[in-house]
Amino acid sequence: MSALDLEPIELGTGTCQWGDRGAWGYGVRYGEGDVRSAFEASLDAGVDFFDTAELYGLGRSERLLGTFIRSARSPVRVATKFLPTFWRLRRTSLLAALRGSLRRLGLERVDLYQVHWPYPPISIETWMDALADAVQAGLASAVGVSNFDLDQTKRAADALAKRGLSLASNQVHYNLLTRRVETSGLMAYCRAHKIRVIAYSPLERGILSGKYGPDQLPSNRRFGAFRERQGLVKIQPLVDRLRSIARVRDRSPSQIALNWIISKGAMPIPGAKSARQLVENAGAKGWRLSDEEVASLDQISRNVAS
Repeated sequence: MSALDLEPIELGTGTCQWGDRGAWGYGVRYGEGDVRSAFEASLDAGVDFFDTAELYGLGRSERLLGTFIRSARSPVRVATKFLPTFWRLRRTSLLAALRGSLRRLGLERVDLYQVHWPYPPISIETWMDALADAVQAGLASAVGVSNFDLDQTKRAADALAKRGLSLASNQVHYNLLTRRVETSGLMAYCRAHKIRVIAYSPLERGILSGKYGPDQLPSNRRFGAFRERQGLVKIQPLVDRLRSIARVRDRSPSQIALNWIISKGAMPIPGAKSARQLVENAGAKGWRLSDEEVASLDQISRNVAS
């Protein structure tokens, strides 16, 4: 069994939308055929890293992904997540959950297994020991965390090191509008310790795609503050800059926003509910923004990012 090397992977596909009825409308606005086409388009585009979780669609995302993998034309790399919660009070809960995920995925081992949140009351060190047990049992090739801050990431890395393992990744909310991983020192720590930063919500639920604005408000509740005109007015200079770079580059604003993350050394995992969205996302890899373009986006985003 070889450990997963995340460093060369520019882009992955997030699957939180697959099977989620409540937040995303699976089964109403799109269905299994749509996400299957996204899966196939992902492989066709050379994007073979898929991130899921037992929480997504209450297991439906894992089951869908597992179904697609069984008929895949090429190898697939899979990451999934364990959700610590108040009824999981023992270290063995993690292995039991991982075995459940493996059954839904139809796999003997996942490439990356992550702790989804640093929820109390169980300590980070206990869950890291459980992740090490998973690797030792041959159920995971590499292990990571998600939504861990700087101190929590240090504790996780130290605990794994005591078991002779490295922390492979930290999956965090990161995009041009959410840059706390930079300002907190987390990005620098991860880079120094070869912990790959995986960026979820890299397009901020579509806000950075350029399709919304003060005169084109999103209606879905998941957009939060950006459902209001004032929120979109505030970020308009950033969206305008994305559009201007996109015109020069013959790209889309979404591809510019995703490539900005890649240029920062992180791996974005945008979601896709259709082949069209997946092809759009995949256009962000294989090239780089210039230092000047990155700097201009940095400067404008500092005025609006959290």
